[in-house]
Amino acid sequence: MKLAGKRFIVTGAATGMGAATTAAFVREGAKVTGFYRSRGYEALAERLTGEAGSVHFLKVDVAEQDQVLPAFAQAVDWLGGLDGLIHAAAICPTTPAEDIRHEQLMDVLRVNVGGTMLTNQAALPYLKANGGGRIINFASSTGATGSAIKADYAASKGAVMAWSRSIATAWAKHDITVNMICPVISTDMYLATRAAMTPEQLAAHDASLATSIPLGGRFGDAERDFAPVAVFLAGDGAGFMTGQMFSVDGGVLMVR
Repeated sequence: MKLAGKRFIVTGAATGMGAATTAAFVREGAKVTGFYRSRGYEALAERLTGEAGSVHFLKVDVAEQDQVLPAFAQAVDWLGGLDGLIHAAAICPTTPAEDIRHEQLMDVLRVNVGGTMLTNQAALPYLKANGGGRIINFASSTGATGSAIKADYAASKGAVMAWSRSIATAWAKHDITVNMICPVISTDMYLATRAAMTPEQLAAHDASLATSIPLGGRFGDAERDFAPVAVFLAGDGAGFMTGQMFSVDGGVLMVR
């Protein structure tokens, strides 16, 4: 097992890529505390009963410091230490750039940027006490290329990229690696984005998939395509990589 005995906190753990990551880690022998905000976790917890590792869940708003700090303390007490943080929690409204209201922008920045910074900072003392560890943040190809229909989300992910590279440099002295995953994966959030599109936007989006995603013109699967990458980045084999952006996107974002 690739993560036997390792201890992790996963945010956004009840659905989508966070749930797939939680499941993969537990099956690889890890002990996981999953943070969730407003979606139930019971089905996932039941599905993971009897696997090699173990999991428990806490309800946490990752953008609220007065929730994040005690949740980390409670999680680490249960885990018995901390080897890594996988920060998947985010929101992604779909609104043309010219129609984004200030309140929506502030909410996106509060959750996506503020939540990343708060959780990463909260993890730091525990990872230092552990003698090092892993932070995996979720970026997006839109943070590099932009998006006409979710510009606020794209801006927030650009900030996540800059923050992640900054702390990768700052915290390397503690043997903490900080990497990012840029996913193009089918999740409930993506399906909600599709549902919010106008018929014209949806038609254009579907037509673009064939040319924009070289590997099959489709979104990837969270458990098959995404989770194994997260397992690798959390494991011992990724110890000499930091500040890097790993695109799990079928070839959408090809950078070096």
